[in-house]
Amino acid sequence: MHDIIAELEKKRALARLGGGQRRIDTQHAKGKLTARERIELLLDPGSFEEWDMFKEHRCHDFGMDAQKVPSDGVVTGYGTIHGRMVFVFSQDFTVFGGALSEAHAEKICKIMDKAMQVGAPVIGLNDSGGARIQEGVAALGGYAEVFQRNVLASGVIPQISLIMGPCAGGAVYSPAMTDFIFMVKDTSYMFVTGPDVVKTVTHEEVSAEELGGALTHTTKSGVADLAFENDVEALLKLREFFDYLPLNNREPPPVRENSDPADRLDYSLDSLVPDNPNQPYDIKELIHKVVDEGEFFELAPDHAKNIVIGFGRMEGSTVGFVANQPMVLAGCLDIKSSIKAARFVRFCDAFNIPIVTFVDVPGFLPGTAQEYGGIIKHGAKLLYAYAECTVPKVTVITRKAYGGAYDVMASKHLRGDVNFAWPSAEIAVMGPKGAVEIIFREEKNDPAKVALREAEYKAKFANPFVAGARGFIDDVIQPHETRKRICRSLIMLRNKKLENPWRKHGNIPL
Repeated sequence: MHDIIAELEKKRALARLGGGQRRIDTQHAKGKLTARERIELLLDPGSFEEWDMFKEHRCHDFGMDAQKVPSDGVVTGYGTIHGRMVFVFSQDFTVFGGALSEAHAEKICKIMDKAMQVGAPVIGLNDSGGARIQEGVAALGGYAEVFQRNVLASGVIPQISLIMGPCAGGAVYSPAMTDFIFMVKDTSYMFVTGPDVVKTVTHEEVSAEELGGALTHTTKSGVADLAFENDVEALLKLREFFDYLPLNNREPPPVRENSDPADRLDYSLDSLVPDNPNQPYDIKELIHKVVDEGEFFELAPDHAKNIVIGFGRMEGSTVGFVANQPMVLAGCLDIKSSIKAARFVRFCDAFNIPIVTFVDVPGFLPGTAQEYGGIIKHGAKLLYAYAECTVPKVTVITRKAYGGAYDVMASKHLRGDVNFAWPSAEIAVMGPKGAVEIIFREEKNDPAKVALREAEYKAKFANPFVAGARGFIDDVIQPHETRKRICRSLIMLRNKKLENPWRKHGNIPL
């Protein structure tokens, strides 16, 4: 018995050492933590239960039979974050560069299968050179097994990817199918083909950082949601973020105690919207002043800045926020903002998270670049997401709600549950100037008549009362009571039941 125990401890020590002290030192020298250090920081102390510590690859080609390391380049298991269950895999770059083998994939698949069975999220800490070349198609098959589980788990349990090193080739598609992707600046990157292949095929000179670094994917491509300075900040922020999410699609979002009164009034909001309809203001100020204790976890803040998305709490419960940002492109919807918001709305709907929408949108962004880029189809994604959504939806129009963009932004016609407007709201087909130029085309060369017609149009349509008269707006509220009215609405909607007609699945305009 003592011999077996000694052997067990020896094997555990070997597994914990990963690729050896020299490679661990190299990892640290790059400013990166090891796979096990990352798990220790992410999970509650002492909560990690590791699985398959002794698993090894089964490859005998290219001398691999003489290179076997327990755990085979990935640490898997489950633990808790703030006392709530989560499954984790953490790729170990010190072992074969974190490359995925058949056995490596089997370990990941095992925890994903169990996570779906017990209803707990999966967090992947990615740090891998890709498929293990020595295993050939067996490694590719392993990736496909992981991909299949990503798809089956989508909308069932939250999936989060934290890219903490290289993620290239086929490896990028697993994170791409998860709900959220976070990256670490300067040490992580994602791309389908690396700089060398790009240079060979397209003759473009580009660095790994420029091609697929954290800043590239959080600003240009929108592939990643957030970028952090280092491993430690990324893991601590991920713990904070996890606290907003339900464990699965059958549970309500978590509730956290707070001392912020639901009926709190904020009179500074009465002067948030400028008198000049063309002057911008920061919609984030409204969000921060409405949520519990001013805490708002924004996602994708540096991509498609004309729309703001993220999580806050109302009376302790998680709520998803979508808001047009007048500070950027006057709050117009375009291709990137439509896709960004649509994906967020669909996540909230899948996981029972109510959605609050703040509207100040003059329309869709005009121009050939948008039309050639498919704004019709991409804009329809957001419309589709809101129309399909069955969770509680509360909408507040703060200023402009023009044209088709009014319809798209969680309007009453797309089954908005409670639709409010501020007194400053302007709900119309288009702005006064454009409308007058079309309706009274023959008078457009007479400035006095144009001014008169604009004032007439504004009095008639550039207010919330016409929509209110038709029941498209449930109430016109004072800005300072916005938090109180939203909280009351969400309580009323807590037991809302709404189901879409049975179908295998819809066909969202991709």
